[in-house]
Amino acid sequence: MLHDRILVELDREAGERRSSGGIVIPATAAMGARRLSWARVVAVGPHARAVQTGDRVLFDADDKAEVEVAGELYVVMRERDVHAVAAERVGDESTGLYL
Repeated sequence: MLHDRILVELDREAGERRSSGGIVIPATAAMGARRLSWARVVAVGPHARAVQTGDRVLFDADDKAEVEVAGELYVVMRERDVHAVAAERVGDESTGLYL
């Protein structure tokens, strides 16, 4: 990866979800507001500062550039397009989520 670009793999379980009443909502259902997506970081460029490989990031799925590598679908984005980072490396006293 070059500069501040990151390569992420979309969470597979994030597609279909259930409402509080138990109704299954498919991933293709239209939402009134924009919905952010979670993904796992696979690779980072040398100028990415807050994101490391293995972190989970929250980003806007509408602003994505998809790429297929060896039959797998990934998303390439700039680090500044990440809304939040969930990382294990944060100490136990905090939530482990950067916003």
